[in-house]
Formats: sequence, C-alpha cells, structure tokens
Amino acid sequence: MGDFFERIVDVEVSGEDAGALAERMVEWMVGEGLIIRELSGDGVYSLTVDEGYLPGPNWQRAVEDPGWEPGPVAVVVGREYHVGGQGEDTADSATCPRCDGRVVIIDYPESFEPDDEAWRPFRDAIAGWKETGEGSAACPACGAQVPVTAWQFGSGFDLGALAFDFWGWPPLGTGFQAEFARQLGHRTEVQEGKF
Repeated sequence: MGDFFERIVDVEVSGEDAGALAERMVEWMVGEGLIIRELSGDGVYSLTVDEGYLPGPNWQRAVEDPGWEPGPVAVVVGREYHVGGQGEDTADSATCPRCDGRVVIIDYPESFEPDDEAWRPFRDAIAGWKETGEGSAACPACGAQVPVTAWQFGSGFDLGALAFDFWGWPPLGTGFQAEFARQLGHRTEVQEGKF
C-alpha cells in the first residue's frame, strides 16, 4: 500500500550550509508548534532517514484542511536527488537554462523506461555533484557545459541538499508553503508522492 508524503526541497542551499539551515528550520517549526522535538523512529521516512519529528499542537496551521492526524516530518540533509510520484529515480526530461533546449529522457507514451544514452550525462553529473558538490552535463543543443543543479528537470525530480518530508499530512496550505520558503530564504520545489 505505502505511505503518502509531501516534500519541500530547498534547491539552492549548499551542501555545506544545509545542516545549519535544517536546524534553524526545525527550531522555527518547533517555535510555531508545528512539530515537537520528539522523534519517531518507527518507520522509513525517506531513502536516507528513518526517523522524523512528531507533529506539534499547532500542526493544523500548516495544512489546507486538517481532516486527519499527520505523521512525522523527516529532515533530509545532504546532496541528493528527490523524486515525487512513486519513486522513479530518473527525470523524464531536462531543459537547458541557457538555450531552452530540451532533452527527452523518457518518451511517454512511447516508452516508460529512460533512454540510457540521454540519461547517462545527467546520471554521471548528479553522481559527481552528490560526491563533490560539482557536476555538469553538456547541452546537446548549444554545447554548453551546464552545472547539473541549473538544469530544469521534469516535474517531480529535483536536486537539493535539504528537504523536508511531511509524511501522512493533509495537503500543505499554499500560504504555509510560501512562508516555509521565506524562512528558508531560497527557492523551493514541492513534491507529492508515495513510498
């Protein structure tokens, strides 16, 4: 069956600054009563985190309609790719920020598998970025070497060094999402999915 989540990914914070920013955001959420400092370690809340902060007394302020009790909030620190949906680990496309050239990685509805030749430069660049903070892929349209973090991937695939997974929460309110991004001080992407 699986568990549903809503994720907010900070797509601008550096790997070096992610830990301190994560702690500041946890302090803010605790101060707002959205979560408490108590951790729940009774499940897997992301591919890398198996504990999350329990909801606080004011968790309802973060959601559109508090129709049910939420689960924990996992904080994922470290350079990682994040996927919505049901966990595909490949983007369906990538758009060059310099020339708007688009690389089709999965040619829906003709194919539901990634084209390995199209995906390989991005996969390799992401691996380099995760390890060192640097990685780039050449644009087949304009030839520019573009940092992998600057590419615009298809919806539900984002790169970031900090993410917050709201497990089993009712849909997060748009006002809360905007305030969360303001508190982070960076551009964010929101994903929904099931694990």
